[in-house]
Amino acid sequence: MKRDMNLIRWLLLETEGEDPKPDLSAYTEAQRVYHSALLIEAGLVHGEVILDGDGQPAGTVTLRLTWAGHEFLDAARNDTIWHKAGERIKTSGVDVTLSLLKEILNQLLKQSLNLP
Repeated sequence: MKRDMNLIRWLLLETEGEDPKPDLSAYTEAQRVYHSALLIEAGLVHGEVILDGDGQPAGTVTLRLTWAGHEFLDAARNDTIWHKAGERIKTSGVDVTLSLLKEILNQLLKQSLNLP
């Protein structure tokens, strides 16, 4: 399954307790479980991955965001900045890592605050 950064963002917002809760109805249960497992593996949330007999994620228990999860979400929270980052990535034609996405978000956040 391909990683979906939008779903990553929505799941982080949900874990943080965003109100109203993000609408995840466009995603299958399998997509939500897989991406929740990625969040745990990446150290963005504290939780546990429940594996099936084949070693694939069958479920997750997410407890709370980690410091790194809060840092990423604070950079990704603003819809305008998130969409600008997405456009920048789309026009580049390449997939980006989580750390590079965070750098782009932080750069756009700094620009919005008129910081160098």
